[in-house]
This record gives sequence, structure tokens and C-alpha cells, in this order.
Amino acid sequence: PYYVDLNQDLFLEASLHSSDRNLILFVDTCVASPDPSNFKALTYDLIRSGCVKDPTYFTINSSYKDVARFSFNAFSFIHRYPSVYLQCELAVCMNNDYSSRCYRGCTSRFKRDVGS
Repeated sequence: PYYVDLNQDLFLEASLHSSDRNLILFVDTCVASPDPSNFKALTYDLIRSGCVKDPTYFTINSSYKDVARFSFNAFSFIHRYPSVYLQCELAVCMNNDYSSRCYRGCTSRFKRDVGS
């Protein structure tokens, strides 16, 4: 566990360990939950499908393409839950493949109106 105060800035880093230097890393989704075995019931989105959902979430630029860094303010799920757990999904893409998930950024899906 990592102990922090409420509203304290948390800094996270994910790195890809590969001999292929043409790979890049992209944070697609990070979800918080008070239950480490259930990320469906009571959750809070920090970022979903590349779209920032939490106003304190901040992407930190790295000089390395195979490193993803971000920060956000610590929070709690009401006072009944003493811990918050994170589950993140990252995409690994080829550098300079501009059609890849890593270069598309925020990909929110909109429902189409079927009309009358």
C-alpha cells in the first residue's frame, strides 16, 4: 500500500520493457474502486478511452516514448472505504503508426439518433 493524504498529488509511471525501441505507450483507461476484486460496481473514472474524466488528472510528458506518466489528486470513496485501488489499461503501439490507438487520443463514442 501507498499511504497519502486526501487531495495530495499522486504521480504514477508505467514503463514498457522491450528491446524494440519503436514501441510507444499510451494510457487508455484508469478506473478507481474501493474493492480490489470489483471494478464494475462502485467505480470512479480518472481516464476512459483516452478521455480525461477527472479534473485533477494530468498527463506528464516524458522524453521516452516507452514511458507513460500521469498524476491526479488522492480521493476517497466516502468514509466507509479506507482504501482506493487503481486498474489501468495501456496500449502499446508502433511509433509513427498514426492510425494506432496511441495516436487517436480521446475516442468517445456517440450514439446515433435513429429518428422517427
